[in-house]
Amino acid sequence: MRVEAAFVVILLIGILGATAPRQNVPKLVPRSEPRSVTVPLTLDQGRVVIDVNLPRPDGSTDHIRGWVDNGNPNLNMSARVANLLGLSVTCDGQICRGTPNSQSAALEIAIGGMKISLSAIKEAKVPANDASALAPGMSAEINIPSTVLRNYDVLIDFPDRKLSIGQPGTLKFYGVTSKMLVNPSNGLIQVPSKIENKNYNLGLDLGSSINLLPAELFDRLYNAHPDWPHMTGAVGPFNAGELNDEPAWRLMRVDRIQYGPLFLTDVAVANLPMGELPPEGGRPDNSAAGQLSSEALLNYRVGLDYPPSTAYFDIGRTVRFPDFDVVGLILRPEGHTDFTIIAVADFGGKPSVPDVQVGDHLVAVDDNPIADLTLGQVWSLLEGSPGQERKLTVARAGKQFTVVAKVQHFLSDPQSKDDAKGKSKNN
Repeated sequence: MRVEAAFVVILLIGILGATAPRQNVPKLVPRSEPRSVTVPLTLDQGRVVIDVNLPRPDGSTDHIRGWVDNGNPNLNMSARVANLLGLSVTCDGQICRGTPNSQSAALEIAIGGMKISLSAIKEAKVPANDASALAPGMSAEINIPSTVLRNYDVLIDFPDRKLSIGQPGTLKFYGVTSKMLVNPSNGLIQVPSKIENKNYNLGLDLGSSINLLPAELFDRLYNAHPDWPHMTGAVGPFNAGELNDEPAWRLMRVDRIQYGPLFLTDVAVANLPMGELPPEGGRPDNSAAGQLSSEALLNYRVGLDYPPSTAYFDIGRTVRFPDFDVVGLILRPEGHTDFTIIAVADFGGKPSVPDVQVGDHLVAVDDNPIADLTLGQVWSLLEGSPGQERKLTVARAGKQFTVVAKVQHFLSDPQSKDDAKGKSKNN
């Protein structure tokens, strides 16, 4: 009886299943590609770096690090990534270019499961070496340039360290708005701005940490305001490690800049000739009167709504960052493991780290080896509160020794006339 009853129950379930309305039966449908995604970001020396996937024809993926680089129109990638994407690489001296093997080849990457097309770019720049990154001291193997980003909605959330990207019209933006002047040929952005009641168009480069003013404007402000904090030498966030003349860069804090709807105070800027910009990023449009970078906007969520040419600035916090509270070294990363000291910044008219020399190599900070670290990771070890000490392990002529260095408050209000300037010491 129990067997017969069980059979009846099973039979009834089968009959009910057969006669149930068709629309109640779940269907297996292919998973659709997301139209927008949000992923974590890392700020590495002001560069917005995220995880990127490279889809392969067999369905597998390679995981790499990508640089969200809206201030650069050129696609850059390592030789390894060019090979994974199946590009043909040709070199002319120190310049290498990667091009698709066929016109039908689909160049694309994926961010958080969303495919991002690179097909609008006809060639990529490839370093003329086998390095696994775009440049020494970086972790990214590919950048996502302005010529690609302008095809999407983009939201960079600096306070919460998140990036959102989506098809046009998919992201919700908040905050105050500003008109964006978008270069139609390359997607570079300028924002209408004011400095001392004069109108300027300043570029917006969220993939860099260097705020720039052209020499003529910098000099005019510098001469008119000798009381504004200033120094010589690209320490801290302005040390990109890409140009030999970084020890000679002049830095200054501008009292107030109106940037679109924002009123930014004590903005650190560098006097960097536009013809001598870092080779990877940091390139404002030639018609721009300088640029602001991530360093000036770390308290904001910045939305880029390209079709209506609108930027959104949503403040997420009001804390003031000790951006130039660092040990006064100027570094140049070389290869995977080496950081050369190319200058020492003065503080109060004296070398801020008197026991090191130009040409020494930084090996460790507080017993933390820095081999294989990025430049941004090294600077995170060198920053702190003014007066704190850092133990530096330094190599010179094949021998290592230790030096105790203090964190200094560079680009601060001068305590005396002698403190008003900091200059790099080139030995």
